[in-house]
Amino acid sequence: MDNGMVSTRIAAFMAYAARLPGAKSYHRKDWDTNYFEVAGKMFGMMSLPGEAKAIITLKNKPEKNEELRELYPGIVIPGYYANKTHWNSVYLADPAFSDDEICGLIKESYDLVVMKLPKKTRAEIEAH
Repeated sequence: MDNGMVSTRIAAFMAYAARLPGAKSYHRKDWDTNYFEVAGKMFGMMSLPGEAKAIITLKNKPEKNEELRELYPGIVIPGYYANKTHWNSVYLADPAFSDDEICGLIKESYDLVVMKLPKKTRAEIEAH
């Protein structure tokens, strides 16, 4: 997959994450990365467009992370700059994952983070 296609994917994933209830996706200048958060808690980060080895790093259950690493060696790796048990990074130039599958992983990461938020915060997010 060429850099133009990867950049298109990155833009699509940024837009998808921003549509999740209460979520924001933006360029975090202090980390120089694309960043996904809900209620101030990170649920993902992603390379900037044009990076040769662009990745997306997302949270998931430890057993699911291990399964994905075994099924997709070299494509799914332990989370880059993240807790290796709870986070995986996926190379975006590899077509092994469709855009819909990556969006599914983004949603799973979001759901895991929302589930850990205080009940009042979850209720506020769900109300919107």
